[in-house]
Amino acid sequence: MPAEELARFARLGRETSTMTVLRHARIAERMGLSGSDHKALDLVGQSGGPLTAGRIAELTGLSTGAVTGVIDRLEKAGLVRRVRDLEDRRKVLVEVVPGGTDRFAGLFASAFDGMKGILEQFSPSERKVLERYQNAILGELRDEILDNSRLT
Repeated sequence: MPAEELARFARLGRETSTMTVLRHARIAERMGLSGSDHKALDLVGQSGGPLTAGRIAELTGLSTGAVTGVIDRLEKAGLVRRVRDLEDRRKVLVEVVPGGTDRFAGLFASAFDGMKGILEQFSPSERKVLERYQNAILGELRDEILDNSRLT
């Protein structure tokens, strides 16, 4: 791959990352949350089920003490609740309160509409390439985040 092409993609990736972080910081502020609280809520919501505080710490890279504070704030905001694991009553899980985030749906509508409009500019085959690229980037990011040693 030519160095200048790699540099263009690196610049686009950095700018996309920055704009995404800023957008989510703005959304978090409007929700009355910190950026970490907002993304932890998103991780729990995307998980497909309740998570332990330890798993949230693993996924976010936050300490377990920091995660306890995040969960406390999200619980106080009415967005998550702590529940006992049905299989192991000693274990406490965190789940998103059903409908708890509905009041914030409008904050994400413009992003969804914008994405739809942009994707409509591409053919179905081009969208498959974009999806493959996005999945590859996400896979690399997940691997990097879950392997903290790679971030040193």
